[in-house]
Amino acid sequence: MVNKKAEGTYEETLNKSEAFFMKHGKTAIIAIVAILVVVAGFFLYKTFVSEPKETEASTQLAQAQKLFQAQQFDQALKVFQKVQSDYSSTNAGNLANLYVGLCYAHQEKPNWSKALENVQKYSTSNDQIISPASQMALGDIYANNNQNDKAVESFKKAADMANAKGFEGINMSIAPLALRKAGIILESEGKKADALKLYEEIKTKYVNSPMSQDIDKYIERASN
Repeated sequence: MVNKKAEGTYEETLNKSEAFFMKHGKTAIIAIVAILVVVAGFFLYKTFVSEPKETEASTQLAQAQKLFQAQQFDQALKVFQKVQSDYSSTNAGNLANLYVGLCYAHQEKPNWSKALENVQKYSTSNDQIISPASQMALGDIYANNNQNDKAVESFKKAADMANAKGFEGINMSIAPLALRKAGIILESEGKKADALKLYEEIKTKYVNSPMSQDIDKYIERASN
């Protein structure tokens, strides 16, 4: 009696499982196939579309960076804009947003609104990929668009970057200038104590810098 009961229970369970599969099996298979198609599509896109575009974009970006470093800003702007529009989904395209803004800022007659418009499209968690000078230019863009908090932050970051090990040769020019720019903005906002700290840092830390030669007048002004 026990075996029959057990056998009946097993058969009932089996029948229920079969019935469930008959009812839901096709849906489950379709879902699994759909997932596989999505995953396969992702890897195909990455292999044959995304990675080649990233390579092309990086190559063109490097060409534009050479023009930028040679201070041929108008020519560099055209190439950066091409990378910006043709490769917007790539990392290089994102970086081009920043460089387009910097080009507008470095023109003979800077277009600060255009510079800000493009800089705001740029997003990154690692600002070390740009130079201290470019970081300082970023501060100028913010300052000329009345975004003072961001300007001060950028100037301080430029000083920190210039002091970093990789930029030892330019810390005496970029760092004190960036700090003075930040101090002037802080003074204009009535934050004299904060400005004074920066001016005193220039005086004590950058003794051999041209910026330190007349820093006393800034210190005196911020002290009153």
